[in-house]
Amino acid sequence: MRYMVWLLVVALIILRQDLWLWDNGTLVFGFMPITLLWQGGISIGAACVWFLATIFAWPTDLIEEVEKQSEGGE
Repeated sequence: MRYMVWLLVVALIILRQDLWLWDNGTLVFGFMPITLLWQGGISIGAACVWFLATIFAWPTDLIEEVEKQSEGGE
């Protein structure tokens, strides 16, 4: 799953470069430019990927090291 998180991060980096929407003047909901909506979606996607990263890709050896130090009284 760790590699899936990295793949999602790379996908977000690529999708963040919305070169195909720069010349699109479409308004969504009558007031929001499509590029702003796209960036909002990228931000929500980044938050979801960060959540997945903290669950599946967090380094467990750091947690174990902190637990050992707290048990040892150091």
